[in-house]
Order: sequence, then structure tokens, then C-alpha cells
Amino acid sequence: MRARGLRPVQIWVPDVRSERFVQEAHRQARLVARSDQQSDDQQFVEAVTLSWDEE
Repeated sequence: MRARGLRPVQIWVPDVRSERFVQEAHRQARLVARSDQQSDDQQFVEAVTLSWDEE
């Protein structure tokens, strides 16, 4: 790949398999679910999301 002008790049990302990540994701999901703005947030997500049929 280097001969083709490419170089390796290392990117650090959260380990979604870790228990700590799972706990934090659940914590944040609960906060969103209890939010007074829950319906506004969901409407926004639906407005910017394409269904698989629209591609």
C-alpha cells in the first residue's frame, strides 16, 4: 500500500464491547428518554434520517 502512496493511520475509538461503555451508553439513553425534549429530539432524528427504501 505504501508503494501506492498510502500510509497507515492509527485511530483510537471507544471499545463498545467494554462493560464501562455499555453502562455509560445505557445511562445516557435513560437521560434522553426522561428528557422533557424527548419528542423534539426524536422528531429531529426522524427528519434527518433516510429510510433504507429511499436510497
